[in-house]
Amino acid sequence: MPKMKSHTGMGKRVKVTGRGKLLSQQTGLRHKLEKKPSTRTRRLSGTVEVSKVDRKRVKKLLGR
Repeated sequence: MPKMKSHTGMGKRVKVTGRGKLLSQQTGLRHKLEKKPSTRTRRLSGTVEVSKVDRKRVKKLLGR
């Protein structure tokens, strides 16, 4: 039986804290920033916890 490989792309996008929480950057800050108000871009900056719906899928991709 081959070993389970972790998804390297997901490892670059998600950080696992010491207690096991999954942190990632919020979406909407990569491009088309001219159309967005500065209040929105400030609100989107920083990291947030991965939503409850996605946790199981992300943990599987990370090999946890």
